[in-house]
Parts: sequence; C-alpha cells; structure tokens
Amino acid sequence: MSTKKMTTVGMLCSMAVIVNLVIHIPLIPAVSFLCYDPKDVIIIVGGFIYGPGVAVIMSAITSVLELMYRGGTIIDVLMNMISTCTFVLPAAFMYKKYHTKKGAMAGLIIGIIACTCSMLLWNYVVTPIYFGMPREAVVKLLIPGILPFNLIKCGINTVFTLLLYKPFVNTLRRTNLVGKNDYNDNMTRDIVILIIFIVISIVCFVLGFKEII
Repeated sequence: MSTKKMTTVGMLCSMAVIVNLVIHIPLIPAVSFLCYDPKDVIIIVGGFIYGPGVAVIMSAITSVLELMYRGGTIIDVLMNMISTCTFVLPAAFMYKKYHTKKGAMAGLIIGIIACTCSMLLWNYVVTPIYFGMPREAVVKLLIPGILPFNLIKCGINTVFTLLLYKPFVNTLRRTNLVGKNDYNDNMTRDIVILIIFIVISIVCFVLGFKEII
C-alpha cells in the first residue's frame, strides 16, 4: 500500500470515528440498545475508491477504536464488522465489477438486503448470549425492532452515500489524495429516483410502524 493510499485510508478512518462520536442515536424504541451512526458512509466511500479489501480493513479499524472509546467486548467488534461488511462489501464488489452509477446503486440495494437479513440472524444467535436474555425474548424483538432498525439505517446510509460520494471524491482529487476514475459525471436521474424512493419508503415505514398511516 502506497504512502498516499495509507494516508487517505487513515484520514477516512478518522472521519468515520468522528461521525460515530458525534452522531450516535437510537432509531427504534424497541431496540434502544441499537444506535444509528453514519460511519458506514465513510467506509463505503473507501470501498468504492480502493475496493472491498480496504473496506474490510476500515471496518476492523473503526470497530476496534469504537470498542476503546465506547467500551464493550469482542462481540461488539464482531457485530459491528458484520453489520458494516454485509452492507458495504456487496456495493464495493459490484462497483469494482461494474464501475458505473448503476453498478453502485445495485450494490447498495443488495447491501441493504444482505445487512438486514444477516443482522436478523446474528442478533438471534448473539443477543441472548450478550445480554443474558431468553432466546424467545429476542425473537419477539426481531420483526418490530431489529428488522426496521437495519432497514432504516441502511436506507439512510445509502441516501447519504449517493448524495455525498461524488463531491467527497472530487475534494480528495483536488488534494491529490486520489486519482481520477470513471465515476465522475453528474448525478443521473436514476440516482435521484432511487434516493426519492428510499426516502419515501423510510418515511412510510416509520409512519406505519407508529400506526400513523
């Protein structure tokens, strides 16, 4: 790994840690122990620029650092990495294979599905051990709590990624930290439509969850 690449990855990890410190909020009352933070947006930017391997490295670094300043156990590191990697890696793999906006969008959608499904499974397995809860109690939290939390979290991070990736990378280019790539034209109608769809879906999901609609 070149010095420039190491510098950029280190800077991205620092940014991910900072946003994790500043923005760390519960989304679903039923699972208040799960908090949203936008660090995955920064990690996915790294994955889009340098590939899936760097995304895994960034996930590991940020998860270990979070353990140091928030406390926890190795289980917290494991669950953080699984959550991040199942969302980020499909998008990074797809964008590496199909270096287009549609490739990125398809990867992000696959990431939402993969992360949501994997966290249902892993919370079913790990949460009873971590909190000393009966597994039946955790099962009751899966659909009303863990499922909507991960759908909303990944949906928000997808919107932020689509909105911020281009200006973010352009800034890195101007500082000569990254070189040019093919993902450098204007935002297309497809991305705008996807963002609108995700935002409307999240709003409707939340309103339906609160029995407003």
